Amino acid sequence: MPRNKSGSANGGVIGKANKSSFGKCTQTVRTSNTPSAATTQPGTRLVKTVIVAGGGGGGGSTCGTGIGGAGGGAGGVRNLEIQVCGNSALGAVVIGGAGSGGSRHPSQASQGGDGNDSSIVIGCTTYTSSGGGGGGARQKSPTPGSTGTVGTNADGRTGGAGGGAGAYNFNCLQATPGQVGAGNEGSYDPPEGFPGGNYGGGGAGVIGQPRNGGCGVDVSSDFPGAPNCGVYGGGGGSGGQPSCTVGAGGPGGGGAGGPRPGNNGNAGTTNTGGGGGGGAGQGGGGSGAAGGSGIVIVKELSKASGVWSMQSQFQAQKCGTWPSFFYEVDYLVVAGGAGATGCATGGGGAGGYRASGYGPSPLQGSSLELKPGDYTITVGGGGAAGPASNVAGSNGNDSILGACRTEGVDMITSAGGGRGGMINSVGIAGGSGGGGSGTFPASPGSSVAAGGAGNTPPVDPPQGNAGGTGFDGLVTATFGGGGGGAGATGGAASSSAAGNGGAGVSNNILGPSTTYAGGGGGSTNSGGGSGGSGGSGGGGAGGKPSGTPGSANTGGGGGAGILNSGGGGTGGSGGPGIVVIRGPSSITFSASPSPSATISTHPGGDKLAKFTSSGTLTIS
Repeated sequence: MPRNKSGSANGGVIGKANKSSFGKCTQTVRTSNTPSAATTQPGTRLVKTVIVAGGGGGGGSTCGTGIGGAGGGAGGVRNLEIQVCGNSALGAVVIGGAGSGGSRHPSQASQGGDGNDSSIVIGCTTYTSSGGGGGGARQKSPTPGSTGTVGTNADGRTGGAGGGAGAYNFNCLQATPGQVGAGNEGSYDPPEGFPGGNYGGGGAGVIGQPRNGGCGVDVSSDFPGAPNCGVYGGGGGSGGQPSCTVGAGGPGGGGAGGPRPGNNGNAGTTNTGGGGGGGAGQGGGGSGAAGGSGIVIVKELSKASGVWSMQSQFQAQKCGTWPSFFYEVDYLVVAGGAGATGCATGGGGAGGYRASGYGPSPLQGSSLELKPGDYTITVGGGGAAGPASNVAGSNGNDSILGACRTEGVDMITSAGGGRGGMINSVGIAGGSGGGGSGTFPASPGSSVAAGGAGNTPPVDPPQGNAGGTGFDGLVTATFGGGGGGAGATGGAASSSAAGNGGAGVSNNILGPSTTYAGGGGGSTNSGGGSGGSGGSGGGGAGGKPSGTPGSANTGGGGGAGILNSGGGGTGGSGGPGIVVIRGPSSITFSASPSPSATISTHPGGDKLAKFTSSGTLTIS
């Protein structure tokens, strides 16, 4: 009996053969403008393209002592799959140029310039990524103890990823930041980039950090052999100063800040969209550096549905287009809580809380589908406490599952808590916001008593709540609001007591129920009245004279201290965060370095990986 030709051509599988052709995994890299990206293979029906815009320039710095200019935001990064016709020329490619670095100046240094958009025309549609926002400048410092307002030159600029906020004040610990630059200027879903941070430029993959640039995005699995190892869109770092370390550039071409005294920042890497580094403070002041230019890569995919021959399957696997195996996992990601000030002010905000599968249902996000491989885990440290003098505590640090991947797909970021406001200042926004301070002499209704906003940057479900308002009292009776918690807003201060920290939320992903992300209690500027209690979930209490630290690996905010009680106490530091991943019994977890995580099996069979410090999770 003759062999069935259809079955033979289909590798012995009886059924309708798949007649679709493949694009032969052809990959085209464009680093300069061109009238046509590529001419597709005859059978190509789908292409994947990554579009990387030019990075923003770093901010310049003045000659005075103080933190340097802020890092530039990365160019937007979009990774798209688009239908095309075979044997046809794709349209024009525009490669976005880098934004220029901000200039130094004796008193008013300039912001970095914005990067330029990159685009590709496919069919009748132009697909665009937005240029990165320029970093804020470091402005002239006032005399210590004097007041001043932050000028617009200190603000980061909006872009694909936002520029970092510059500063106005006389040293690193007391620097007053401007406004961070917003990211995702094109309002794309998923976002093309993230906001800047306090001094660090935003990255395409994560928000800018305190001084360091945000991470870029790794597309190497989609574009094997791509330049710069396929990592694009790192934010620029801030310039250095004696009490401030130089900010590192984010992975993906971000330029580092300039070292003191007065050195220029480092440029973003060419054809990565990296943000430029900020100029250093001190000396004559340093200029910011230019960002990195953009890049566009097009890959013609080999994809089809139906019955595939064994040969087609092998070729698709070779090209990376065969459907991938993944595990569905749940997570708990809690960022570091903020530190509080030792001078009668608002409590520290709790670190951002994000979870799936466990905890209160209104706060449960979607589970993740993770492929086998290595995932970088960042456990955010708690913010430092402020000393007894009127020096602010620090914001908490972000916790990240799958750092430098794609947010919401195989990466989850929780934002560090916002520090409490010092006397006559508002609380700072964060995962949960810091409590506001009162004013003295009394200024009823003054906005400086406001608590910092929570859920910043915004995610759904929300990761935290606002801090409580302070009380506008007399010199002898000024009370700070409580820091926000994951479950409730921080308590408002009254005429006789500081605000309590906002409550955290319980989660049983590890088995036993544990409460996380409580806000720190506020305190007063005198020995009279009472400090606020810490919120459930590791929030520290406001103290007499010193505040209580947030509990370890809960993300609790630190409690505030008292200024005038026996010379003054210190604020409490924030509690470090935690990252937990829970998967099915068929998954295998391992971690390195070994002290960073505990690997265990739940009595029901699920596998657990609990990280209390940063490390790498391997899934197999």
